[in-house]
Amino acid sequence: MSENPVFDRIRQEIDGNDVVLFMKGTPVFPQCGFSNAVVQVLTYLNVPFKGINVLEDPEIREGVKQFSDWPTIPQLYVKGEFVGGCDIVREMFEQGELRDFLAAKGIEAAA
Repeated sequence: MSENPVFDRIRQEIDGNDVVLFMKGTPVFPQCGFSNAVVQVLTYLNVPFKGINVLEDPEIREGVKQFSDWPTIPQLYVKGEFVGGCDIVREMFEQGELRDFLAAKGIEAAA
């Protein structure tokens, strides 16, 4: 346990799920364009993921930014590793790097 209970909650989600997206809204109803773009990429690749709606929990919303030292939402984690936000995920997808990254982590993505 860390001194920050919010970090403990974030770590628990990251450790307990292969792919986690801290986002605004839900995977079914994203509430910002950036979150929606990452959901679209993961859905296109048929990658199961857990979406965590930061709009429901202000502590998580601010805490995840400190946890990752990344100032924006969404934030994607794969097998405990911070991947990045919307621009990074989109660029990795467009370059074909995201599929390779997921495969290296043991996550199957659609061809």
